[in-house]
Amino acid sequence: MSDQESFELLGFDHVLLPVGDLDEAVAFYRRAGFALGFRLDDAGIALLKVGAETPGVLLRLEEALGHRTPPWGTPRVWLEVRDARATARALAAAGIEPLDAPASVSTGWTVEFADPWGNIMGFTDYSKRPELARSS
Repeated sequence: MSDQESFELLGFDHVLLPVGDLDEAVAFYRRAGFALGFRLDDAGIALLKVGAETPGVLLRLEEALGHRTPPWGTPRVWLEVRDARATARALAAAGIEPLDAPASVSTGWTVEFADPWGNIMGFTDYSKRPELARSS
């Protein structure tokens, strides 16, 4: 693409996460607070809802993928929540241990966890900068 050409990024479609077992992944993410949007076993995918937005987290079955710890430098997906510290407590109560204690960031607090296949998901709030938070 030359400097004279450009294209417009319109927004997210979905975030895809590879998982080795769709049943286990759906159960894990439901314990982590995600609602199931739809599941297509023939296609090996399940969509997890993220708030009222149309894009979501798409779990994609890759049968050869076994359980693993997160690889160093793995990408992270952060989603906004009202209170990341309360979310960390809810995760722990559901048997999902955060990678570390909730951490203070410039906008509020964040907490991360890994699924059994090494995908890292984070929950962050805007308690220090509420003007940047989603209003609904």
